[in-house]
Amino acid sequence: MNQTASTPNDREVENALYQKRKKIYPREVHGLFAPRCVLGVFVLLGLYYVIPWVSYEGHQAVLFDLPARKFHIFGLVFWPQDFFYLAMLLVIAALSLFFFTALAGRLWCGYACPQTVWTEAFLWMERKIEGDRPRQMKLDKAPMSLRKFRIKATKHAVWLAFAGWTGFTFVGFFTPIRELGVSLANLSLGPWETFWIIFYSFATYGNAGWLREQVCIYMCPYARFQSAMFDKDTLIISYDEARGEPRGSRKRSDDRAEKGLGDCIDCTLCVQVCPTGIDIRNGLQYQCIGCAACIDACNDVMDKMDYPRGLIRYTTQNRLEGKPVHVLRPRTLVYGLILLALLGGLVYAIATRVPVDLNIHP
Repeated sequence: MNQTASTPNDREVENALYQKRKKIYPREVHGLFAPRCVLGVFVLLGLYYVIPWVSYEGHQAVLFDLPARKFHIFGLVFWPQDFFYLAMLLVIAALSLFFFTALAGRLWCGYACPQTVWTEAFLWMERKIEGDRPRQMKLDKAPMSLRKFRIKATKHAVWLAFAGWTGFTFVGFFTPIRELGVSLANLSLGPWETFWIIFYSFATYGNAGWLREQVCIYMCPYARFQSAMFDKDTLIISYDEARGEPRGSRKRSDDRAEKGLGDCIDCTLCVQVCPTGIDIRNGLQYQCIGCAACIDACNDVMDKMDYPRGLIRYTTQNRLEGKPVHVLRPRTLVYGLILLALLGGLVYAIATRVPVDLNIHP
């Protein structure tokens, strides 16, 4: 039986897959893109938690009433025979993902993905309770004590309460949420309601509190096939190697040209703020979720060093190579036209549908 020797690259991949996970402590970042990320979290979580409580024409505005086989969506009632609308909606969602990925990279992952949104909320709670990145690292390295146990227990209690509210809200989309609240207060929940509240609560707690970046790196299929939708005109976050190398530390007053250095001072802040723990200076990587935290961190350093911004920035491979950029290209045009046609068809079908069609034969 022939065996081939493993190459260094094979060993690196194997080590990356099977090595013990090292906890990532993302540093809090401020800048141009961070507020947009926070805004996305507030808007999306706000919609999720508020919509079930909104009433419309005497009913819960959005209610998927499975026992009655009726889906209420702001005055529209959908029946089982309307299932093809859901199929069309799923196709539109998939095509939208393809279109925006080809055009603007992983904006979905960085700003709107549920995993990103809930992880950001859990990270915010963790920072409020345990402190910033250095304090968190110091606390984790310290031996167990009453203070450490109190802080950790408080964090997990807050996480579980928030996750429990998330699970309750999820079930509130399928059972009238006010009735669900009364049943919960009276400890009279049904078995399926109890199961899904507990399941979704622990799914949120586990994914956003414990797994975090591992969901993006190992569990999410999108990270694996995104490269099929990328081309050299796709918007990506990239480090300008030609401008930044050779990297090296220096004082602000130092002349980098005399030292033979590029603009990168090798502060590693771009790595410290990354929620997946990658070094963007190593090139385009599937682990990058496009959150732009590294851009904000690097621009802040550039400002302090009195260097031009944009060492790490949104760009395209063609732009980095000095080639013209094409926003309108075959794949974006095809995706866009198909998407518009499907959206138009869905709106027209819903606007002209007949809720009930009866044929009576003598």
